[in-house]
Amino acid sequence: MGKNKLRKFSDMEHIDCVFQYPFGVLREKGFPLKGRWHSDYFHNDRPIVLELGCGKGEYTVGLAQRHPECNFIGIDIKGARMWTGATQARDLGLGNVAFLRTNIELLPHFFAPGEVDSVWITFPDPQMKKVRKRLTGTRFMNLYREVAKDNASINLKTDSPFLYAYTRAMAKLNGLNLAADTPDLYADIPESAGLDESLRSIRTFYEQQWLSRGLSIKYLSFALPATGDLAEPDDEIPFDTYRSFARGTLQCPQLLDEADSETSQS
Repeated sequence: MGKNKLRKFSDMEHIDCVFQYPFGVLREKGFPLKGRWHSDYFHNDRPIVLELGCGKGEYTVGLAQRHPECNFIGIDIKGARMWTGATQARDLGLGNVAFLRTNIELLPHFFAPGEVDSVWITFPDPQMKKVRKRLTGTRFMNLYREVAKDNASINLKTDSPFLYAYTRAMAKLNGLNLAADTPDLYADIPESAGLDESLRSIRTFYEQQWLSRGLSIKYLSFALPATGDLAEPDDEIPFDTYRSFARGTLQCPQLLDEADSETSQS
């Protein structure tokens, strides 16, 4: 492990807005803020918003700056990435931000039923072959129900045509009315569409990568009711060819042609 990563892990131990609880500790002692985030950490009763797979935390910090009327918690298992957002939140003195280093499957260990108002899922791995690992799949929707309020807002930003089409089909099949739905967030959309400006003004590390290659960013938002069976769609959805290799490596043929052209001109 590199010295820089070790330094970040060490820093994370001393940043007040960061919580790191190994599963063994959770199982033995539980998480002291479960059901008490409002009273014991944020010291207010404002809505709690989760960003799942927050990576470097750009969206968590950006939303917190623009929306002081809400509390934001970024969740990821990658501590070295999370360090960036955590140090920014600390240095900016943002009292409405926290970061939680854990697996998303463990959410019920950290939050009481109804404690979460809204969920953001920003640029997750689409898990095209593993629906059980898909963060917008029905398995995870039922997981979110364990901690979220009735009709909590679920928001997805993605570059993946597959994940966008799948999530849209899942929502429609289960009668989850779409409050917002756009296949190209940065196209010309009338102001009457009612989209929050932060959707365009905050760009994550991965989002900037995709935009630089000419990929469109998709956005969906819908309310998740607390009860009711959820079914998986059986639509045939084409896979994303540019995600055939490691995440972050573009493999779309036309994009590779563009990259080759750029190299030959440099």
